[in-house]
Amino acid sequence: MPDATTLAPQAAARMRCTRTVLAGFAFALGAGVFWGTTGPLSTALYSEGANLTDVGFWRVLLAVLGFLAYAALHPSLLRFDARAWLLVGGLGGLFVALFEVAFQYAIAGVGVASAVALLYTAPVLVAILARPLLGEALTRARLITAGVVMVGVWLAVTGGASHGGAAPTRLASRLGGVAGGLLAACSFAGSTLIARWAVPRWGAVRVLLLELLGGVLILAAALPIAGRTPVPPSSLAGWLYVLALGAGAVLAANFCYFAAVRRIDAAPTAVGASIEPVVGALLALALFGQRLTEWGWLGLALVVGGVAGGYALERNLSLPDVEESKGHEPFDSSSH
Repeated sequence: MPDATTLAPQAAARMRCTRTVLAGFAFALGAGVFWGTTGPLSTALYSEGANLTDVGFWRVLLAVLGFLAYAALHPSLLRFDARAWLLVGGLGGLFVALFEVAFQYAIAGVGVASAVALLYTAPVLVAILARPLLGEALTRARLITAGVVMVGVWLAVTGGASHGGAAPTRLASRLGGVAGGLLAACSFAGSTLIARWAVPRWGAVRVLLLELLGGVLILAAALPIAGRTPVPPSSLAGWLYVLALGAGAVLAANFCYFAAVRRIDAAPTAVGASIEPVVGALLALALFGQRLTEWGWLGLALVVGGVAGGYALERNLSLPDVEESKGHEPFDSSSH
């Protein structure tokens, strides 16, 4: 029978693991909350005359400028090796740029609700790709959890009241919108996988700075070529909305997201952050009077239940064996 000397370390290890997993899901939910403000802030920004393709560029650019100002006081943030520049700045920046452009095509081609629904195929992509790329377990429970959340997200965003936005155009066909939504989902999944691999090596701040810097440089080069040169906001209110998007939906959201992937695996992190459209729907209800149908409320319940179930499953799967947990902190990605 185990005595107090063996039970105490086991209880302490279980407590540390529980706190780590809980913190990971809290950060993932925080990222989703900040990302969920994107729609309402963008709607306000569109009312100031901004074009759809301007929003992503200016908010990312302001975030990069803020980072560079911070780096002037902490020069070590700008010290990267060639591999970091290539993989994080290049590939990660490409994912950022692709997301901003592809998501705009999705909105124009299929409408906002369908575009968001397409975007949240990303958790399943992460769950599938994390196994061969990162060696994370692809369990039946994770697939079921991701599936429940995806169904809930789809119901939440399609069960809401119709609202203003970009209508489908001849240039952005419905097929192009579907392709844009799926490409945005692939970009989101790629960012998740890069974060899981890169953050333990270079830290969240450096990874975020390089991804955003690479993304804004690619957008600055690609958008004028595509005939969509970004136009700055024409009013003080417009700049304030862009500033809020940059500080919240870019910086705060990504810091929370990277903090999550340091504590839990990429797949449950993506599932937890799927709270984003629920936050957007509730803000739209509170600020703009956009009411949900019964199917929309069912979707909200599925998303919340899926996130809560994902936390419970991850906690149970991650509780360490006493012998395996001695000498290291569970989920400490820097030790890998």
